Amino acid sequence: MSQHASLRVDNVGTKHRNVLKRHERIKRLVEDNRMEGRDSVYNLPKLKSLKIKVKKAAKAAPAEGAAAAPGGAAPAPAADAAKTKKPAK
Repeated sequence: MSQHASLRVDNVGTKHRNVLKRHERIKRLVEDNRMEGRDSVYNLPKLKSLKIKVKKAAKAAPAEGAAAAPGGAAPAPAADAAKTKKPAK
């Protein structure tokens, strides 16, 4: 029998949270060496929570032969002018 979709634990659907829990803040403070000499876990300093954006890989440049081919993808200006020109009355 398969597991119901609402019961699955999946990290793909997690969204960015601006507010951290206390143990998460303490963990980040310890990593940044800002927890030195602090006995209390109350009144902790605020931490900036940045959302990390994943950029897509840039597309490869087109081959040089394709760019030098005559009659590129752009239509001729005369053809555009003929389409937009209205006949005289």
